[in-house]
Amino acid sequence: MSNKLPPAFIRSLIEQYNIEEEEFISSHENGEQLTSVRINPFKPSDLFSSKEQVPWCENGRYLKERPSFTADPLFHAGCYYVQEASSMFLEQVIKHSADLSKNLRVLDLCAAPGGKSTLISSLLNKNSLLLANEIIKTRVPVLSDNLSKWGPENNYVSNNDPKDFKRLEGYFDVIVADAPCSGSGMFRKDPAAINEWSENVVDLCSQRQKRILADVYPALKQNGMLIYSTCSYSKQENEEISDWLCEEFDVASIQIPLKTEWGILETLSNQHKCFGYRFYPHKVKGEGFFIAAFRKNELTANPHIKRAKENSVNQKSEDLIRRWIKHTEDIKIVNLNDEYFAIPAAHEADLQYLQSNLYLKKSGVRIGKIMGKDLVPNHELAISLIVGSELPKLNLTREQSISYLKRDELRIQTDIRGWALMCFEGHPLGWAKILDNRLNNYFPREIRITNPNVV
Repeated sequence: MSNKLPPAFIRSLIEQYNIEEEEFISSHENGEQLTSVRINPFKPSDLFSSKEQVPWCENGRYLKERPSFTADPLFHAGCYYVQEASSMFLEQVIKHSADLSKNLRVLDLCAAPGGKSTLISSLLNKNSLLLANEIIKTRVPVLSDNLSKWGPENNYVSNNDPKDFKRLEGYFDVIVADAPCSGSGMFRKDPAAINEWSENVVDLCSQRQKRILADVYPALKQNGMLIYSTCSYSKQENEEISDWLCEEFDVASIQIPLKTEWGILETLSNQHKCFGYRFYPHKVKGEGFFIAAFRKNELTANPHIKRAKENSVNQKSEDLIRRWIKHTEDIKIVNLNDEYFAIPAAHEADLQYLQSNLYLKKSGVRIGKIMGKDLVPNHELAISLIVGSELPKLNLTREQSISYLKRDELRIQTDIRGWALMCFEGHPLGWAKILDNRLNNYFPREIRITNPNVV
């Protein structure tokens, strides 16, 4: 296995973008590994408040060294997300291309593991709708978990191929397509990717990217925004895709304001002079990245969203569930397959529309099931923003929190009986049911800490 950058790869960057060869190669050989996180504005903590800010992202922070995130209870509580700094530039693109004061429908097409989805979620108002889609079924659970930890109830997750979105003609105001690519922008972070790169792989990725964009394009409404990104340096996967979009569809390129000190390179595509934004690790504190934004000009049919059918949640069940959530009229309780979910009341017709056209894996916040006269709460409720503020809470030490997250046995003296939120520094981690002689740990087995070295 070689960590030497492919000569054909270096030659193309010099010929096409006149990059500084020595500095670029040195940035890959010096062994520097950057770590950055993005703070959850919905779950504020002081953990990273004093760290250096990522200049293009309000809540992005650089860390001087990489801690054990698995050993941090605040990570499991959803107080921050570990994300590569360059990709956080999506915040600037959305802020300068979409009207965030409006109620928007946003699709993150290739969303797992959830970095861009959680960033988008932070920017939207509570009545906007975010649908995070993942094509690969095995990657859906981690996407759902990360969005659940982020907290808002206006997030949805689907597991569909891009072609399925043709059924949602003109539905989305914004589509973000972080397309599968050859991965050259990750060479520094993942040297093993060097051995998988070839010019043939670049060509195959370019063809796949065109198919993905062509499939999802009908779902974008007129004047909607298409945001395209890759972690590749290859022109065939970036600027040439921009030109292809202009040839195939009626779109207009959008220029994003930059500050010189950011070190981001603005490019123009050869044929249609589309704006693109390149990130090089010898120029920015981040990995290789490309992003471009387009406005759809052509007329699109309006989506046929029927008036919502009455969802049958009887008053007794509704009253019981309302005791577990914050008191707000903006939340609608819906019953799906014997489980109860909370969504924004404004989304009731949208949920039924999405259900009839897509394979949904997450809808708002999963509240739980009613068993007999009681609610058995779901983990999603515990880590959501709508969990009731008056529910019993048990604040744990860091050591107790790690034991809880491992699903180890906990022995804690408390007068609380019944369901309680296990918290660290006031942030819920999950549920436990406290009985007279024991504490039953309800942290989900599938996401528990399994590393025995985490203490």
